[in-house]
Amino acid sequence: MAQSRISALGLDVGRKRMGIAGCDGTGLIATGITTIKRTSFQQDIAQLQIIIEDRQVQVLVVGLPYTMNGSIGFQAKQIQKYAQRLSKALELPIEYVDERLTSIQAEEMLKAANISPSQNKGLIDRKAAALILQQWLDERRENG
Repeated sequence: MAQSRISALGLDVGRKRMGIAGCDGTGLIATGITTIKRTSFQQDIAQLQIIIEDRQVQVLVVGLPYTMNGSIGFQAKQIQKYAQRLSKALELPIEYVDERLTSIQAEEMLKAANISPSQNKGLIDRKAAALILQQWLDERRENG
């Protein structure tokens, strides 16, 4: 049986920036799309809406920074609150992925490619968003 097509956006939400990743229609590969500089909620929504319409997105996949012992700490609660607002404003369902080490993983990938992480924060956010989305896609495939 053929896998149904999926269009999801992966979001790595930070206080200053939000990394955004998308997947191909088959739901196999996640790639970084862009990084939004966060100014206001309305501005975030406006920028996301353009991407969502362009890619016909059906679901938002948000990385939640669980604490190392697996509980939901202050930062994760803030992101959940923000994600709920996004979900309502954009009228899209939200799914969460444990993103504990995605930013560190993304930094390591840049270092391996001889790219300076300190000068490429936006790129780290995009890569982290792609890792978040990839994890969700892989889990979805395994459980599908």
